[in-house]
Amino acid sequence: MTARERLFACLEGKATDRVPVWLLFPYHPSHYYVDVRNYPDYKPIFDASKKYALMLNRRNLGIPSDARLLSVRKNSIPLFTPEVSYRSEVFEQDGAKILREHIVYRGRSIFEEQHMCESGSRIKKPINSDSDLEFFCSLPVETDERRIRRELETRLPEYQKEKQEFPKKYGSMMLDLGEPIIPLYAGANLEEYSLWSITQKELVKDFLDRNMQRLRIIYKWSLENDLADIYFLVGTELASPPLVSRETFRNWIVDYDKELIDMIHSYGKKVIQHYHGQIREVLSEFSYMGADAIHTIEAPPIGNCTLTQAYKELGDNVTLIGNIQYDDFRSFSKNQMAAAINSVLDECRGRRFILSPTAGPFLEPLPRQMIENYITFMETAWNYPRQQ
Repeated sequence: MTARERLFACLEGKATDRVPVWLLFPYHPSHYYVDVRNYPDYKPIFDASKKYALMLNRRNLGIPSDARLLSVRKNSIPLFTPEVSYRSEVFEQDGAKILREHIVYRGRSIFEEQHMCESGSRIKKPINSDSDLEFFCSLPVETDERRIRRELETRLPEYQKEKQEFPKKYGSMMLDLGEPIIPLYAGANLEEYSLWSITQKELVKDFLDRNMQRLRIIYKWSLENDLADIYFLVGTELASPPLVSRETFRNWIVDYDKELIDMIHSYGKKVIQHYHGQIREVLSEFSYMGADAIHTIEAPPIGNCTLTQAYKELGDNVTLIGNIQYDDFRSFSKNQMAAAINSVLDECRGRRFILSPTAGPFLEPLPRQMIENYITFMETAWNYPRQQ
C-alpha cells in the first residue's frame, strides 16, 4: 500500500498492511509548525517520513483564522464587511515596544496590544469586557457570497500550485477553513469568555450564526472546486468542558460542526476533528457529529480518556488518531519511545487507528534525542506485526 492508500483504508474502516503514521507537519510551510522540508535539523525525519508515514498537507487558503495575533489574523479570508477596518500603531513606552492593532467600525474601536521588552513579551487580547464583546459581536460579518467568492478566487492560484507540487502518494491535501467560534475565542480574554457563556450566551450565539452563514459559502466553494479530500476541524475544543458547560459545547460547537461534517460528507470527502483535553465527558457528542476520525485522544494525566475507553463509547464507527505526547519526544530514550508505541498499538490492535504525536513539531533547533525519537516512532510502527 502507498501512504495514501493506507490513510483512506483506515478512514473507511478497512484493513491496512501496516499501521498508518501521521507526524502532523504538512508538505508546504505553515504558521503552525516548523518547515520540516527545508529546516536542516528535520531532514532525516522528513526523508524517513516518505517511507514510513503519511502526510496531510494542511492548508488554509491563506492565513489561518486561528493565528495567535490579530495583526496576522486580519489577513485571513475576510471575517467582516469592508466597513470594518484595521489600524496599526507602534510606539515606545517605559523602555518597551508597544504594537497595537485596532479593529475600527463607525468611530469606535477595540485593540490588541503586544508589549515587548527585555524581560519578555505579553499580549492583551482585544475582547476584554462586556462592552468589548458587544462591540465585536455588533460588527457586520461578511456574508455577501459574490465578495467572498471573489476573495477566494484570488487565493486559488497559490493553492493550486501547492496542490500540484504535493506528491499525491504521500497522503492528501487537507483544508482547515475554521469554525464559527474561532474568531471569538482567538480574540477573547479567556477569564471573561467562560462567564460570557452564561451571561452573554444569546449575543454570542447571534455572532456564531452569522459567521456560520459566511463559512457555509467558504466550505461550499471549496467543495465545489474539489480542493481537498480531507477537511480538518480544529475549533471543537475551544468551547468545551471544563472551560464552559456541556450545554454551551452543544450550542456553540456541536450543531455547527455537525452541519459542516454533513456538508463535507455529501461531497464524498473525509473529516478529521481535532480535540485536546478532557474529551471523555463529550464523546457521545462526537459520535453524533459523525467525523471520520478524531485527533487526539489523550490519556491521563494530560487528558482523561484512554483509547480503550474511547473505543468503548464510539465503537468502530470512527478512526482514532494519537496519542504519544509531544513532550515525550523530548524526554524519552529510544527504548522508552519504542515501548510506549508498542503499548499503544497493542491497545488498538485490530481497531481503526492512526499513530501520531499529540502536537508539534515546534522546536528549532532540534535536539538529537528528538530526531532519534521521531525515527524510532516511525520505524517501530512500520515493524509492528501486520494489522488484523
